[in-house]
Amino acid sequence: MATAKAFVLVEVAVGRTREVAAALQQLPGVKSVDPVTGPYDIIAVIEGKNLNEIGDLVTSRIHPIPGISRTVTCLAI
Repeated sequence: MATAKAFVLVEVAVGRTREVAAALQQLPGVKSVDPVTGPYDIIAVIEGKNLNEIGDLVTSRIHPIPGISRTVTCLAI
């Protein structure tokens, strides 16, 4: 059962929101993906067993997705 949760705020290159959202939805640990308006293009909710698993998911699985310009990870407390 997951004990760590985070919100990942994603900035995406122009015109790539749909493909980035689709790629995010395929990743294990990603619970929801919502395109949004404002300074970020997508907010993803992710869960893992611990903070290390959250960090690994962001750095090794989310960051390499083509079209992602920048992310900000907000841990739920």
